[in-house]
Amino acid sequence: MDTESPERSDSAAAAATARATADSGEFSLPRSRAANERLHALIPGGAHTYAKGDDQYPADLAPVISHGHGAHVWDLDGNRYIEYGSGLRSVSLGHAHPRVLEAVRRELDRGSNFVRPSVVEVEAAERFLATVPTAEMVKFAKNGSDATTAAVRLARAATGRPRVALCGDHPFFSVDDWFIGTTPMSAGVPAATADLTVTFPYGDLAATQELLTRYRDEIACLVLEPASHTEPPPGYLAGLRELADRHGCVLVFDEMITGFRWSEAGAQGLYGVVPDLSTFGKALGNGFAVSALAGRRELMERGGLRHPGDRVFLLSTTHGAETHALSAAQAVLTTYVEEGITARLHVLGERLAAGVREAAASAGVGDHLVLRGRASNLVFATLDENRQPSQQYRTLFLRHLLAGGVLAPSFVVSSALDEADIDRTVEVVARACAVYRKALDAADPTPWLGGRPVRPVFRRSA
Repeated sequence: MDTESPERSDSAAAAATARATADSGEFSLPRSRAANERLHALIPGGAHTYAKGDDQYPADLAPVISHGHGAHVWDLDGNRYIEYGSGLRSVSLGHAHPRVLEAVRRELDRGSNFVRPSVVEVEAAERFLATVPTAEMVKFAKNGSDATTAAVRLARAATGRPRVALCGDHPFFSVDDWFIGTTPMSAGVPAATADLTVTFPYGDLAATQELLTRYRDEIACLVLEPASHTEPPPGYLAGLRELADRHGCVLVFDEMITGFRWSEAGAQGLYGVVPDLSTFGKALGNGFAVSALAGRRELMERGGLRHPGDRVFLLSTTHGAETHALSAAQAVLTTYVEEGITARLHVLGERLAAGVREAAASAGVGDHLVLRGRASNLVFATLDENRQPSQQYRTLFLRHLLAGGVLAPSFVVSSALDEADIDRTVEVVARACAVYRKALDAADPTPWLGGRPVRPVFRRSA
């Protein structure tokens, strides 16, 4: 799929020149490197999301993006990439999707924010609840952290309990203290706040039962992604539902990732287990800022005006109901349902997974480059000669993907990819795997890194 823009007529030539130097280790991004310096001078971390930081990429090979269209993006150096994990999984239909842009443009001329609710708010709510029928009410916001923290506050208010139990196997729930206090980046979080959050392992009902018994009548909610890199064990989610009911706590599904990628009705629709509250975001706006807290009417009404109890300050955001973002969400939901987007994501992911696994096996690194997750949400692990997770081998792999025109911190697909994109990606992976094999044989990837290795987001020191 060629989507070269007129103002980037030289991009193909620039990209070809850059990639021709990949095997010699000369691939470079001078304009992006200069832009990264400007970013760090003005923005802490050089990005507005830690997962987009240049420390997540090989040294001096963190592209700064000029623009994107469909499944492709262009960097400031003129290189075009096939992109995966677009917008941290938020752009699942591809960049500048025409149906979404049409909905947004229609609202821009009508005003975006008023002193009273817009009719778009109720229309978006109706569309959302028709798509996710397991929920009875919904409230929109701008980011997933706010929605998930609102779920926690609501659970605490409803139960009168202080503690939050979250799944310790899932990487991220919120920027707020109740979660960040559990990470290595807990600076600034009072110990008293962090102590109110406890963790349970995914897939282990016995351990969760023990936790609920140990903190009897103290735990307000169980918070988890219903699925992640592994499918839930048979009966697990239903078992959690039963445990929550038995112990009087609120079951919260974080569907930021699973929402719409697992099914149009989310993971709760696919697995048939209904949480008390659930949170959605990412794919909901196809890059536009919109998230949602949804759930049972009895709970959600506590944040409203039509109940007899104490009021809960649930979600109140100046920009939470911007009309263009809610119109984008409506267009996304309609597109998913009418065009079978979830099924397409699975088909594309299955083709990619088969090709990558075959390429890795052919190069003799099938036990070292490991794909994990549902076909619509593929991630990869890079393992060293002892089959242990390795940031050095991840660096090597990412470096050769970038040089081959593949921007892939994960292999999470968008529906804008086509078979040619997948096949091209597999070709690049095959070349990267050949180098991976050389590094394994040498038992030292250092000569192929080009500098410092990539680093985990959650670490205590910079």
